[in-house]
Amino acid sequence: MPDHRVTENPVGSTVLGYPRIGPDRELKRAVERYWSGKIDEAALAETGRALRAATWRELAAAGLDSIPSNTFSHYDQVLDTAELFGALPARFTGLGLSPLDTYFAAARGVQDAPALEMTKWFDTNYHYLVPELGPDTTFTLTGTKPLDEYREAKAAGYETRPVLVGPVTFLLLSKAAGDAPEGFRPLELLDRLLLRYAELLEQLHDAGAEWVQLDEPAFAADRGEKELNALTRAYHVLAKATARPKLLVAGYFGGLGRGLGVLARSPIDALAVDLVTDPSTVDAVAAEGALRDKEVLAGVVDGRNVWRTDPEQALARAATLLGTAARVSVSTSCSLLHVPYDVERETALDARLKSWLAFARQKVDEVVLLGKALRQGPGNVDLTAARAAVRDRATAAELLDVRVRSRLASLRPEHALRSPFARRAAAQQAALGLPALPSTTIGSFPQTTELRKARAAHRAGTLDDAGYTAAMREEIERVIRLQEDLGLDVLVHGEPERNDMVQYFAEQLAGFAATEHGWVQSYGSRCVRPPILYGDVSRPEPMTVRWATYAQRLTDRPVKGMLTGPVTILAWSFVRDDQPLSETAAQVALAIRDEVHDLEAAGIRVVQVDEPALRELLPLRAAGHEAYFAWAVRAFRLATSGIADATQIHTHMCYSEFGEVLPAIDALDADVTSIEAARSKMEVLTDLGEAGFGRGVGPGVYDIHSPRVPDVDEVGGLLRTAVGAVAPDRVWVNPDCGLKTRGYAEVEPALRNLVAAARQVRAELG
Repeated sequence: MPDHRVTENPVGSTVLGYPRIGPDRELKRAVERYWSGKIDEAALAETGRALRAATWRELAAAGLDSIPSNTFSHYDQVLDTAELFGALPARFTGLGLSPLDTYFAAARGVQDAPALEMTKWFDTNYHYLVPELGPDTTFTLTGTKPLDEYREAKAAGYETRPVLVGPVTFLLLSKAAGDAPEGFRPLELLDRLLLRYAELLEQLHDAGAEWVQLDEPAFAADRGEKELNALTRAYHVLAKATARPKLLVAGYFGGLGRGLGVLARSPIDALAVDLVTDPSTVDAVAAEGALRDKEVLAGVVDGRNVWRTDPEQALARAATLLGTAARVSVSTSCSLLHVPYDVERETALDARLKSWLAFARQKVDEVVLLGKALRQGPGNVDLTAARAAVRDRATAAELLDVRVRSRLASLRPEHALRSPFARRAAAQQAALGLPALPSTTIGSFPQTTELRKARAAHRAGTLDDAGYTAAMREEIERVIRLQEDLGLDVLVHGEPERNDMVQYFAEQLAGFAATEHGWVQSYGSRCVRPPILYGDVSRPEPMTVRWATYAQRLTDRPVKGMLTGPVTILAWSFVRDDQPLSETAAQVALAIRDEVHDLEAAGIRVVQVDEPALRELLPLRAAGHEAYFAWAVRAFRLATSGIADATQIHTHMCYSEFGEVLPAIDALDADVTSIEAARSKMEVLTDLGEAGFGRGVGPGVYDIHSPRVPDVDEVGGLLRTAVGAVAPDRVWVNPDCGLKTRGYAEVEPALRNLVAAARQVRAELG
């Protein structure tokens, strides 16, 4: 075995990954133009090359010791890995498409091949595609992407460190294919997969790569003996390769638990640890004697939030590890994929607030500066500006609102309670008169070019308030008439006025700031601009009432008021870190509560408070679940209580594994809960049935993240599965999620099929 001592050619200061969509969402636009046939594959490839070159150039100019590569993706890094090792299902590879179109078919689906399931990347708002593996899966190194991008960077003059999803994490994030025997676990395929990883490492070594980064964030969650044994085996096997680069294994999103000892004792060369998410990781790493022959990358710059790093705290954590490893370097806690590009572009932000912030570009500078301070001593590096910004934010008295804090202090347990569900259900049926299997949508309708132009013109001041209101009302009326024609039972106003389900509310709540260019990737070409929650939160005035009441005046059918719940507002914002999340959640909950009450007073009898991020914020380790459930459930119930029994509360959740949060979903006490279920073929219903879930449930029967249109038979089959698992009088019929990202050419036929299937199954039930 070759000598890979880290005293030669160490990693040094680095970041674990970088944003890939482009500062102006260049990748999003290019991918969507490719999908629509407006550009060809060569043009799309050129966009990717330009973005990669810009990233390497920027990171090199900043002074990082090591630059990552293979962090670019046309859609998702887990999907990239499945394609790399020839593990895409036959329903895609048998379509006769080009490799790129096969890849996109797996991501988005085509008419006769439903897409891979999509779910959250651990506890972030990034979504990955779930590989489908079976005992007959044979891995083959069919792709060359990591090698191609390494060579591309080298040709441009940059030595880079290819980044790969680690083999154990890849298998733990995969699911058993539909035809796999009961009890099969993808982890059983580890030895086959390791052969291909070893083959890839050899190719990278031969191309000149000095280091390779293998990400194993799955060990930030609780793992059993089989999984820890798999981790042990993986890195003993890979480290024994006769020709390989040095191995950096990165764990992030929390402490590695027992995985820390496994990796410390393995013959890898460097270990990256997250010292931000769980500060106790510092002590665990410092106590691990087996790291003395390895480099440790201290992840002290937060890769998931936008606040400037406290240099004293960061250096203290990193310095604690000096002497416990062959070398200690500075890094981000995780990839910077989860933060925007550059705060300097935010010219409209308050200058003082802006001085407290660091986006990806600034975080790279922080890593470089802290790396120098760790090596040379803090006294030899100018940390004045960083210290002043952190101190200024910590002492900003205007971030506190006495009225908000007094209101929270006066809350009592009964403020978060409603009447028993049976009594509410009877009152709601008497008021609404809905049929069995009532049909509805989740909230938004397609956002047309005309709508976006009207919103942009209003922001720019070229469309006055009267013109803007007229444009929004015209669209609302069109959407109401369409829903009546389709035959939906509970309608929505379509949300034409909304840019995003969190940003829209943040722009109207005190304590929030919105960005102009703060885009981050959520999935594929979908990007969001998380607002910045920097101070105490309150609602100065009603936010949605005028649009909901206008829609309700247009129809005799009930129209839902549409709100975003407190947990999701927190999850999809960059949140202040100077107080517990539970306190911030309660503040947001009271603001939403005020809106619910105003909607009810205005005559809206159905209000949906979406919480798609309930599972997302669940701590990765079970030890934190109880405390999280307590404050998350309380926040939702604070937001939705204090109203009449006849007012029906809906909530919505999507693209998460729901099994672990079913007790919390039940505890929310919503009258109707709609849940993503189409891609997973109603898997969640088994859990709901076993849990005895007794309130209304709307398992999604139409996958809106795919361009395919499900026919009546497909939707009817999913509905029959639903009424076989849940009491029929509790089942609602709806898509998986909002429709804003789809076009009317897909939405109208899909919803017609949805309504037709509902009527068909309703007739069968008598």
